Amino acid sequence: MNKQQFLADAGLEVQTLEIWIEQQWLVPDQTESEPSFSEADVARAHLIRDLSGDFGVNDEGIDVILHLVDQLHGLRRAFAQLQQDLAPPEA
Repeated sequence: MNKQQFLADAGLEVQTLEIWIEQQWLVPDQTESEPSFSEADVARAHLIRDLSGDFGVNDEGIDVILHLVDQLHGLRRAFAQLQQDLAPPEA
């Protein structure tokens, strides 16, 4: 999705998005003309907004939480791949 659609879906202002991209809390794909966002980016933006607004987590805490979330997703992908690799071949 394009930047304007992402901003609407995530409920963000342009300045907030620019800060979050600068802090690498969001890393959109880059097309030839503009950044491209996914539904996962929208979900991540909602998480960041909830952490900072509803829970009062500071920037350093958000960095730690996002790093842990990224590690968790990486481990889940690695575990799924391991399960696939160890699965007996189908006859």
